[in-house]
Amino acid sequence: MITEKDVLAALTRVPGPDGQTPLPQSGAIAGMTTVGGKVYLSIAIDPAKSMAMEAMRRTAETVLKGLPGVSGVSVTLTSEQPAGAQAPATAAPAPGPKAQATSRQTAIPGVKRIIAVASGKGGVGKSTTSANLALGLAALGWRVGVLDADIYGPSMPRLFGLRGKPETDGKIIKPMEAYGIKVMSIGFLVDEEVAMIWRGPMVQSALTQMMRDVAWGELDCLVVDMPPGTGDAQLTMAQTVPLAGAVIVSTPQDLALIDARRAVAMFKKVNIPILGVLENMSYFLCPHCGERSDVFAHGGARHEAERLEVPFLGEVPLHMTIRENSDAGRPVVAVEPDGAHAAVYKSIARGVMQSLEGGAARAFPKIVIE
Repeated sequence: MITEKDVLAALTRVPGPDGQTPLPQSGAIAGMTTVGGKVYLSIAIDPAKSMAMEAMRRTAETVLKGLPGVSGVSVTLTSEQPAGAQAPATAAPAPGPKAQATSRQTAIPGVKRIIAVASGKGGVGKSTTSANLALGLAALGWRVGVLDADIYGPSMPRLFGLRGKPETDGKIIKPMEAYGIKVMSIGFLVDEEVAMIWRGPMVQSALTQMMRDVAWGELDCLVVDMPPGTGDAQLTMAQTVPLAGAVIVSTPQDLALIDARRAVAMFKKVNIPILGVLENMSYFLCPHCGERSDVFAHGGARHEAERLEVPFLGEVPLHMTIRENSDAGRPVVAVEPDGAHAAVYKSIARGVMQSLEGGAARAFPKIVIE
């Protein structure tokens, strides 16, 4: 198995940014890791010299590809400046996120639409929503894949009950599949207990590879389960692929809604349409007495959607059946397709599908589980 020591030894044959000092001794290595035979390397450079440094990047990539046991290599240049550093006076101002988002986007072959499922904070059930939304879209007749973009906390392997590593020919990875959904996640390549301590450039590189070096085949929609927040992963998606839209997941309480607003604002800033907001853990029904409790308040996401003038997709209850099936790798839409909970997710999927297909806006039915 390839190790970081092997990588560093090979890179001594590559001159660093000054053209003389070996790359490992140059201080320019911003991040490096090896996962399942794949090597991820980021090199810090002066942004004013990015074009001149491309030859160094290619040399490093070639050297690493020649190492025994290496099945894939991703070498990226990063131009992060130290805190307080000033840009050169002659440098042109960097384009804003919206300009960047439209400058380097390239479609994924065979994939008709890519949507992001996002939240401003963690713990709101975004991954469970992503899995069941994908299954809801598939139940409506679409060919669907799921990309788990949460590098630090991948959930899709467990949610879909998938084990093992995906097949690869050394260049292209074959996604895993469950319940008719194609799934790719960094979680297939690392153990559940391994902490992914990666800097931003490495996250960007891994996401790009999981999007473009995967044999997705023909898909009507690729659902991307985003990590919480508004950072590197979100900007990478907005800048590198043409996102058809974003679904925002929130719980009803004010604390979650504050962060949901940030997620909406971020996608609007990079010119990504908001397909809708949904309220997860909207209410709780006691399994013994049937009494309803609004644990996290109720209706906050609907009101926020109205205030932001974006579609409201529906309410998903806090229910033991959803939680138990998710933990067991049996998404509720797949294993109880005719149940009340599946009906909620299918209604949300129908709303997303209509927005993606450009249908006229309408009020979606409100499904309440008694």
